[in-house]
Amino acid sequence: MSAPPSELVTTVRPAPTDDRLAPLRDRGRRLLDSRLGRALRQYGHDVLRAPQGVEPIERGAFARVLVLWAMARVLNFGLLWGFYSIAKAARWGFGPDGERLGTFFDYLTGWDADRYGQIAAQGYPLSLPMNVSGDILPNNWAFLPVFPFLVRTLSGATGLGWQPVAVLISLAASLGATWVLFRLLRTVTTPRSAWWAVVFFSFAPMSFLFVIGYSEGLFMLLLFSGMLLAIKRRYLWILPIGLVAAYTRPGVLALGLALGIVFLVRFFRRRVDPFPVREWASLMATGLTIAVAGLSWNHIAQFATGTHNAYIRTELGWWLDYVGNDEFTPFTPWFRQAGTHLGIVGIILVIALVVAFAALLWSRPVRRLGLMVVAYVFSYGLYIFAVFLPQQSTFRLLMPMAPLMADDRWSSTPRRRAAILIGCVVLQAVAILLLWTRGNP
Repeated sequence: MSAPPSELVTTVRPAPTDDRLAPLRDRGRRLLDSRLGRALRQYGHDVLRAPQGVEPIERGAFARVLVLWAMARVLNFGLLWGFYSIAKAARWGFGPDGERLGTFFDYLTGWDADRYGQIAAQGYPLSLPMNVSGDILPNNWAFLPVFPFLVRTLSGATGLGWQPVAVLISLAASLGATWVLFRLLRTVTTPRSAWWAVVFFSFAPMSFLFVIGYSEGLFMLLLFSGMLLAIKRRYLWILPIGLVAAYTRPGVLALGLALGIVFLVRFFRRRVDPFPVREWASLMATGLTIAVAGLSWNHIAQFATGTHNAYIRTELGWWLDYVGNDEFTPFTPWFRQAGTHLGIVGIILVIALVVAFAALLWSRPVRRLGLMVVAYVFSYGLYIFAVFLPQQSTFRLLMPMAPLMADDRWSSTPRRRAAILIGCVVLQAVAILLLWTRGNP
């Protein structure tokens, strides 16, 4: 009895199909066996390995972190008080208008913190200031609403002035950020590397921001919490945290992109690492919602003021003194700034920085911090490179990349740890002088 046509087709055709695919398979095997293929496989093995941290965290860990945090904040206050006293005695001007210094709280809530106070008291302006060329000048729409909302709410509830409330919120948030960073790093690396990363974070040159009325501490508390939840695969819990972060400080798009990278990696590895519907649906919903929220402030500002791209053009108002008019093209600001002031040498330096950043992410100590940390550091670096003009504020904008401090090369020897810690304290004094007391932060 003759076989049906369908069976004849399946019997006759596989051989030539396999023959046609054989060269592709051979090239694939050669690529995998090449030096580059082996390096990529090793990179994937390091990034995708199971978290190597110690769980559960030992009893008394929070007390240790609390003492560390308190010591660092005492140093912050001491250095700030010292420079405040010098500035007061020398009658230095302070802030964007160079006004004479008032109280210590005036000093702790100057620069951008004062704008948060204005927003807490008056809300956002409905018309935007412009120069004669039609460029929008710096204004309060550059500052997101969560921090001033908390200041206004807690000030009204306690009867305290907005200045001490802003400082207290910053202090409390910095403690939360320090503890969550410790827990995050203890999940992905060794106890020694995690501890010293938190030490460096606490005494970092820009750590004085944790005792002034800025939103950095609150933003990092939210960001590190989202990363920790992502590592634990509790994706839906990240959604409310990401929404609050989106209206706290610019930068949440990096978290959204990092979650997108995690989604893609887990999707393509679902055969070896199951990716159930509940997880991929919650991860996708969270990542997309955070991305939409991160882009929404420009539309909110545009609707409220009636000015096209109100938020973007407001941010560009700070660029006028550096590179002229308020034109913006993604991924050009670093080249534009460097080219304007250093010419071709500046362009080469930017390229060198990009290569160095790529090399850092490729290095084994960093990639062994795991998929979420690597994806986030890549995403945040890409975000800063794409949209921010490098200037003195770049130093504080880099603070959310603190998980990189868990690179075990920083803490490998007692001499290296001591040198870095001393360097942090010295540079903190320099930063308070140049990036707060005498210059723009």
